[in-house]
Amino acid sequence: MIRPDFSAGYGAALLDMLKRIESEFRNFNRQALPIRMVIAGGTALYMHTGERVTEDIDATFSRRVLFSSDIEVAYRDPDGRAALLYLDRNYNDTLGLVHEDADDDALRVDIRDIDRKVLDVRVLTPLDLAVSKLARFSDQDRDDILLLARHKLVDAKALRKRAEEVLGGYVGNTTMVGNTIDIACRLVEAANPEKKPSRKR
Repeated sequence: MIRPDFSAGYGAALLDMLKRIESEFRNFNRQALPIRMVIAGGTALYMHTGERVTEDIDATFSRRVLFSSDIEVAYRDPDGRAALLYLDRNYNDTLGLVHEDADDDALRVDIRDIDRKVLDVRVLTPLDLAVSKLARFSDQDRDDILLLARHKLVDAKALRKRAEEVLGGYVGNTTMVGNTIDIACRLVEAANPEKKPSRKR
């Protein structure tokens, strides 16, 4: 279970968003509850590292859901500028690399103000979050993977194993993504080299 900082700024706006989502679900058929929400993307990165805020929340839900309206929260960034956080209702995790066990392995988020019997908030593990960045592999995706590596949340060996497991179930240009996996693993190794055991003399 992880415990992100919800005390101010982006974190406080995120907490407000989750409360609004929970409030929507309270009006659903009780037999459909709880609904599991698995957070990905930049918001997941924030939850793991406290860095890299984003304006949209990427998330999947354990049920097909219809919200009554757009869910968004206005807040002030650290520089005092107006910012907006919203739930991306068009997010689709079928267009990237996602392990079939990613949702089941997702980590629970400790939120005292959210009733887990209504909304079960989870976040992709750092490893699955890194894997999800490999298909597009933009400059931002590279930076996100490096950030996870610098926080010692992923290592190259585990990243390669998980990514190759995912790749086996996909159709399309898997050769290109295979090359991306090689590049990403080299970046992770450079950012967080594995210590080799010292030889006894």
